[in-house]
Amino acid sequence: MTYDLLVADAAYSSWSFRGWLLFRKFDIPVRVKWTKLYDPSFQSDLAHWAPAKSVPVVRTPRGGLWTDSLAIAEGLAEAHPDVSFWPERPHDRAFARSLTAEMHSGFTALREACPMNLREVWPAFNISDIVKADLARLELLWSTARTHKASAGDWLFGEYTIADAFFAPVAARIACYRLPVSAAAQAYVSAHLADPAFDEWRTIARAQDRKLDVYPHPPEPLPWPQFKSD
Repeated sequence: MTYDLLVADAAYSSWSFRGWLLFRKFDIPVRVKWTKLYDPSFQSDLAHWAPAKSVPVVRTPRGGLWTDSLAIAEGLAEAHPDVSFWPERPHDRAFARSLTAEMHSGFTALREACPMNLREVWPAFNISDIVKADLARLELLWSTARTHKASAGDWLFGEYTIADAFFAPVAARIACYRLPVSAAAQAYVSAHLADPAFDEWRTIARAQDRKLDVYPHPPEPLPWPQFKSD
């Protein structure tokens, strides 16, 4: 049973990254197809996945479509009940769902000020008070999850779950813009950066070598941290 997944620019498309991780981290067979943001081909490529209006989008083995990352997450969890997409304990599972939904709909200040960029690192970046508030909220959510996690793993609930996939681009933002977070939060960010799946996605981004000027770029970027393939 193999799915089809449409994604875009690995360096910039945070939602594509989340969608791809849901397959890669949980060993779900998928055929990955690529399109380009801010390119005339984007709409023509997406037309084959109607009524989707953005990426990621998934065509299921039975022909259905999941046209949103949260739908992809819940659809996969429902279709593969033997796979641990969510934490096993009900309390943790409820909180993981809450974290995932909040990431899906919130943190707009952080998203707008610090778009995901896996190409380069800013030597210095001035952050606003509303971005600081988003970072404080992240710290609270992450520390709460880790306080009650079931195992000693590096992830929010010990073992990797959907919640971690949804926060992977946030870890990338913290690394790219060198945002100030606590040592505990930085350790969680480092776990993402050191994850082979994260590195694989960055390798794809590097191979695509597509710089989009609609996103901010530092005049003198620093090297990306912990990029194993360099």
